[in-house]
Amino acid sequence: MKFAAGGPGVLHHPRRRPNVGDELENPAEEIKRLRRCISDLVSLLSLPAMWSGGEPTQIVHAFLDTLFGMLHLDLVYVQLKDTAGNAPVEMVRTGGPEKPMPRAQEICAQLKGWLEEDPQKSSAAARKTIGGEDISLVSLRLGLHGEIGIIVAGSQRPDFPGQTEKLLLSVAANQASIGLRESMLLSEQKGVAGELDRRVAQRTKELVEANEELELQVGLLQRIPVAAWTIKPDGTPDFVNQSWLEYTGQTLEYLRSEPEAWMTAIHPDDRERASTSYWDGIRSGQGLTMEARFRQAQDGTYRWHLNRAVALRDAEGRILRFVGTSTDIEEVKQSQENLRKAEEKTRLIIDTALDAVITMDAHGTITSWNKQAEIVFGWSNSEAIGRLMAEMIIPERHRMAHERGLRNFLATGDGPIFRRRVEFTAVRRGDVEFPVELEVSPMMLGQDWVFSAFIRDITDAKRAEAKLRESELKLRQMTETIPEMLWSATAAGTIDYCNARVLDYTGFSAQEIMGNGWRQLLHPEDVDQAVRVWTSCVASGDPYRVEVRTYHAADRAYRWCVTSALPLLDEQRRILKWHGTVVDMHDWKQAQEELRNTQAELAHMTRVMTIGELTASIAHEVNQPLSGIITNASTCLRMLDADPPNVDGARETARRTIRDGNRAADVITRLRALFERKSSVAELFDLNEVVREMIALSLSTLQKNRVLLRPELTDGLPLVMGDRVQLQQVILNLLQNASDAMSSVDDRPRELLIRTELEEADHVCLTVQDSGIGFDPEIAERLFKAFYTTKGSGMGIGLSVSRSIIENHHGRLWAKLNDGPGATFSFSIPHGPMRSTRAASPGARQTPDTRNPRHILGNPG
Repeated sequence: MKFAAGGPGVLHHPRRRPNVGDELENPAEEIKRLRRCISDLVSLLSLPAMWSGGEPTQIVHAFLDTLFGMLHLDLVYVQLKDTAGNAPVEMVRTGGPEKPMPRAQEICAQLKGWLEEDPQKSSAAARKTIGGEDISLVSLRLGLHGEIGIIVAGSQRPDFPGQTEKLLLSVAANQASIGLRESMLLSEQKGVAGELDRRVAQRTKELVEANEELELQVGLLQRIPVAAWTIKPDGTPDFVNQSWLEYTGQTLEYLRSEPEAWMTAIHPDDRERASTSYWDGIRSGQGLTMEARFRQAQDGTYRWHLNRAVALRDAEGRILRFVGTSTDIEEVKQSQENLRKAEEKTRLIIDTALDAVITMDAHGTITSWNKQAEIVFGWSNSEAIGRLMAEMIIPERHRMAHERGLRNFLATGDGPIFRRRVEFTAVRRGDVEFPVELEVSPMMLGQDWVFSAFIRDITDAKRAEAKLRESELKLRQMTETIPEMLWSATAAGTIDYCNARVLDYTGFSAQEIMGNGWRQLLHPEDVDQAVRVWTSCVASGDPYRVEVRTYHAADRAYRWCVTSALPLLDEQRRILKWHGTVVDMHDWKQAQEELRNTQAELAHMTRVMTIGELTASIAHEVNQPLSGIITNASTCLRMLDADPPNVDGARETARRTIRDGNRAADVITRLRALFERKSSVAELFDLNEVVREMIALSLSTLQKNRVLLRPELTDGLPLVMGDRVQLQQVILNLLQNASDAMSSVDDRPRELLIRTELEEADHVCLTVQDSGIGFDPEIAERLFKAFYTTKGSGMGIGLSVSRSIIENHHGRLWAKLNDGPGATFSFSIPHGPMRSTRAASPGARQTPDTRNPRHILGNPG
């Protein structure tokens, strides 16, 4: 809003224009006045030409100046309405400084209020008080209907406006309207031209940006990891991006060749369905959504894709293009298939579960009901889904408690029966109550709680428990009268019962033995082993058996006892109970020890008897080195008596004497070891060395019996761990038996083979094979029985003792018939760590020189 003022804001008193009557009385003045009026009219008529091209505000300023000076007014006010979208313009011009005037804003406000009283003001004058002065006001419209604005002229003269002044004001208003209209039209044209230029520039900028954006979008569209394409309204592909071309191996020219060219990449089984969906979407203009398998050019495999297309329309709704994408959903399909299988598997598991599985929502409404629930409660799935669980399975007297518990959980997140197994009474169809075992697990799915209930009918279990309690009562009554020590334990391994025999035997009270108190009954050295074995058996369910020393109150000593137990299992093979016994085996242990001592004595006697049978061989073995000693001593004396004495020869002869003395001493040592009665001692030794010793000891007897001995001893055998003397006894017995078996053979050579070799990975084997009369296959196992013999003079204990010795060495002794004449006896025992005793490779067998009779006979001399 603009204001203009002519002076310091006071009204002046302009000269008064004469009235018409006065003018007629003075013709000269009239002529002068008319000339001035004509001049003023000419000036007013020329104003539009002067205003041409001016702004409305400039025209108003010039118009106010002209009108104010021409009519000598005290007040001129102009109000222009909205011009070309600009704010309304108000201007006021006042007279000289004779009297103070209100501010321009106040004058405009008063005039504006006056005009608003009667918007259609006529040109008739009206007197108004402005700034304390009465002023005659007249208003004129700018424009035919005042659409441009309004002019208000004011003067203090009471007769204002006169006829001339009205004429001038009317002409001035018309000329101002013409000038303002032309200015407004020009301004509007300039505005339109400027707006057009601005819009053209803006549109050009937008087109440039849109073109750049389009190029960017096309570039992005070419490289996005999703196949994108456009289709003409007739269904012909118009554009496909690089992702599609690279995936399918098709070209853009090929795709544009015909509407269905792109369908050659679709799996044959999906092509017809895809074509139908495609053309339905094109013809309807609604676009399409379909799933199909597309062939991948790189490896020829088909992968699932989701294809979507939407219509792109112009302002009139006509379809310009269909824009679509093809997204690889193979992984999604696989996930969906896996999820479907998992859901199906879960459903099958739930439906085949032994428990009734029921789910309900936060309102207590049943949402799932498996097959076992139908069996347990008698309601079908369709009957149960959607109903309240409380009404279906909970007795009426407990329903209020169920609802309170559910509300409490939803409010606090806590509940006494959640996430643990509890027993309660349920009701099935027909209001039949029965005991069940229940576990409820709450789960949060999204914002809602879901409750899964696992319910097992324990009617049979309760009956079984009642029978078990009755049976346990009867069993306890029976166990208290059985003259054996009995005890029982829980499934966790805690002792919960022992009969009176245990209390009488140990002298402890039941309270002292219960729980883990049984450990104090055992010898301190046996506690750790017993606890370890018991803990393992409780965990695995294996039978429990240990030999421990248990306190005996009668003689205040520990006695050997066998403690054993077996688990009591239910139908699902879960442990319900352990029942065990304690048997005093102290006297039996002592008897076993005495038996072992007797067997040792028997083995010693066998060795003595065997050596007795080898007396001649032993004498020969001792006689040979003794004869050598005598001969060598005589030779040494002759060499010393010679003149001069043969000292070197005597020295060498003395060395042979010492050698023969050592040989005799070795024979005596071996004999002493066999005759000695000492406890079994385990040591590492060379089996081949023991074999050679026994060959040397038996050689004379074998030669006497015309036996050809062929030893085949494998080099590099690992050492064996055992009692050297006992194994010597076994080898000696086998050699003696083989020699005896060939004593009646005269039609063939009496050959005896003794062989050592590595058996498997951790055993060594010794074999004695003869060419004798053999044995009846039906008595193969009886050969090793005590006091069974096939010899007329034998006692039948040699092989029995030998097998006991081998079994004590964790080995085995067996016999078999040869393919030809004779039999083979073998034993196999574990060996110690592998070693290499000679340069020969492991497993190499030493074959003696058959041309040397001493080697064939095995004589080490």
